[in-house]
Amino acid sequence: QVQLEESGGGSVQAGGSLRLSCAASGRSFSTYRMGWFRQAPGKEREFVAAISRTGETVYYRDSVKGRFTISRDNAKNTVALQMNSLKPEDTAVYYCAADRTQLLGVTDKAYNYNYWGQGTQVTVSS
Repeated sequence: QVQLEESGGGSVQAGGSLRLSCAASGRSFSTYRMGWFRQAPGKEREFVAAISRTGETVYYRDSVKGRFTISRDNAKNTVALQMNSLKPEDTAVYYCAADRTQLLGVTDKAYNYNYWGQGTQVTVSS
């Protein structure tokens, strides 16, 4: 079992940057593929980015491609989401998620993730 804790959220003006971090407790972090999701007020939770167990494969939703970068450090049990050129529509609570698997790829499906953090608020003003 793994516990996830996000940090790094905050308020920023459009065009600015934030770096979210997710720290995972427990063992065998490298056996988890990781993802970031977000949920805006009144909207359903949506996929943002995913990274494979080794970090070799990453995947993004179209609206964040070229602006967001997901990365992981298996030695430190952390996964990060660097967010640049932020837009007001990026405003949401961002969640880190983990899926323990032997698969090598990534997944953008929330139902595949077994563990979730509490979320961190990101607010982008125009």
